[in-house]
Amino acid sequence: MTLNETVRFVGELMALSAKTAPKAVGQDFIDVRVLSELERVALGKDMLLVGEERGNQGFERDGQNVLDSDAVLLVGLLPHKGAGLDCGACGFSGCAEFNEKASSGDFRGPNCFLRALDLGIALGSAASTASLHNVDNRIMYRVGVSALRLGMSKANVVHGIPLSATGKNIFFDRPRK
Repeated sequence: MTLNETVRFVGELMALSAKTAPKAVGQDFIDVRVLSELERVALGKDMLLVGEERGNQGFERDGQNVLDSDAVLLVGLLPHKGAGLDCGACGFSGCAEFNEKASSGDFRGPNCFLRALDLGIALGSAASTASLHNVDNRIMYRVGVSALRLGMSKANVVHGIPLSATGKNIFFDRPRK
């Protein structure tokens, strides 16, 4: 097995960790997948394009990280109704009002606060698995923006975790953008 194949295998283990992470009220709205090599390259190139379109160097920096990585895992929160707890953490009076709303932007919403916590737990579980296997990684919001633009996910909110195994962590000592 080559080093690249090993990193991709760790990406699959990360997908398993994200999928099996605990979920609010036992309902699963987490979507995970490891991108193909062609998808990874298309994603990185789109991130560079978004950076140019928006004048945002952060997209350009992160897009180059994606192009330099060995694999990318997407972890997203699929469309969902409120958890049914009427907790109000979403900012609405209850789940009934939440379920009637819609928004747009880089991501779709609103999103139930408890479901968003599920996404965070899934991302943390995946990143922990990468760390346990000494694969460099970084959770990136900007990956999700391009993944949605390219139709790589049907999630409301998606983040990406690029993976790399080199002599120096490519996600460390990056210029702040």
